[in-house]
Amino acid sequence: MELMYITNRTDIASIAQSAGVDRIFVDMEYIGKDLRQGGLDTVQSHHTIENVKEIRSVLTNSKLLVRCNPIHGATKDYLSSAREIDEIVKAGADIIMLPYFKSVREVKLFIDLVAGRAKTCLLLETSEAQNIIDDILELRGIDEMYIGLNDLHLSKGMTFMFELLADGTVEELTNKFRKKEIKYGFGGVARVGTGTLPAECILGEHYRLGSEAVILSRAFCDVTKEPNIESVEQKLKTGVHDIREYEKKLATWTDEQFEENRKKTVECTKKVVDIINSKK
Repeated sequence: MELMYITNRTDIASIAQSAGVDRIFVDMEYIGKDLRQGGLDTVQSHHTIENVKEIRSVLTNSKLLVRCNPIHGATKDYLSSAREIDEIVKAGADIIMLPYFKSVREVKLFIDLVAGRAKTCLLLETSEAQNIIDDILELRGIDEMYIGLNDLHLSKGMTFMFELLADGTVEELTNKFRKKEIKYGFGGVARVGTGTLPAECILGEHYRLGSEAVILSRAFCDVTKEPNIESVEQKLKTGVHDIREYEKKLATWTDEQFEENRKKTVECTKKVVDIINSKK
């Protein structure tokens, strides 16, 4: 499974690459994000084209994934989607991710703007997109799908983002992606042995559902809370190593073990939701 880590710092990107992270994720999305996630403890990066160029210059093994903004027109303060995507391509992105789309038209325009110059990845994170996913998947030019659990659970009025995993929503969507032979991933994961929902449960579900990619969450290695660069390096290396070791175990699991893990995921999710609701 491909591991992704979000950063716009070249030193951190180099360390992550050495640690075995498969994709360095530069996050340029900012349009509308603060409004829909205002007040929540979420990652809002607003990286720049210059960051993309800088990260590109230090990558030799890891791929460069760039999340652009949702489809938009030019304003007095910012360039249009067409120009933004052109700049991302020129800066060297291997994969471009489109966030927060709600229509077939937006996805079609995105694919046309990328025009085969990089891989396309659709970040499904709105209930509107979920409702028309069959129509979206009829389009040609989709290389990857990724389910954004945070915004999608907000869009559906849920309490905890992993409810989408527990209630079968993720499974229903990934089944559709698989039938179209489109690579897919979902959500984020913390370090093995940690997580509000244990990372082991999440990783087990990735394997059961055939996921091929996951974002290493901020909790996996929050550089703002580490005392020095050596601590960041140690945390990334040990964290990636622990995931790879756990993957070896998952590769030997039986169907019965995966089903047991699925049930545990449902039970743990319900407990988290109950705790959150009790505090409201």
